[in-house]
Amino acid sequence: MSIAKANGLSLADQVAHELREDIINGRLLSGMALVESELVRRYSASRNTVREALHLLGREGLTTYVRHRGVMVRRLSGDDVRDLFRVRRTLESQAILVGMPLVDDRSARMGNAIEAAELACEREDWRAFGTHSLRFHQQVVGLLHSPSFDEFFTNIVAQMRLVFSAAPDEARYQGPWLERDRHIHQLLIDGHRRDADQAMSSYLDDSETQALDLLASAARQ
Repeated sequence: MSIAKANGLSLADQVAHELREDIINGRLLSGMALVESELVRRYSASRNTVREALHLLGREGLTTYVRHRGVMVRRLSGDDVRDLFRVRRTLESQAILVGMPLVDDRSARMGNAIEAAELACEREDWRAFGTHSLRFHQQVVGLLHSPSFDEFFTNIVAQMRLVFSAAPDEARYQGPWLERDRHIHQLLIDGHRRDADQAMSSYLDDSETQALDLLASAARQ
């Protein structure tokens, strides 16, 4: 928990941070149980601390309490997905159009996320691929240079990762996005902000349609 400790977070915040990262990295999937006793052992924390961490994640929309089953990683609805994409369109478009210029270190972090996604694709590690693609979009929002937006968007990324985890065929679901991320990155490098915004708008429209189709298909099964 070195990052969390470095930021001076409470123990409950540290536990919530680690659980959130597990969701973003695809280790915790929609519908998984978060067993209090297991988390107490894992983090050497008190039950009250674990309960507070789970409460924090519940407020963020990442967990939910199910009667007779306990706390579960949340399953998102179609309305949830529509709201997520409403937020993404607002933040990512603003970041592209009015954010700070793309400096070398930010561009390098974008490029690193794309390269990591490409390597995951080659390994057919689709969970990792989805995570690295979302990391690229975090770097896009980072153009706003707002710690508050960065923190908020981390939660959006975690919820998006829960959408991905519902895909029965992640290769088919994740495959098309690598080249589009790369294209947006190149437009930003070249300073073509409006073209990058149009490419991002098309990207998010297609991604939302695919996500909603995925949830509808899962509901029919």
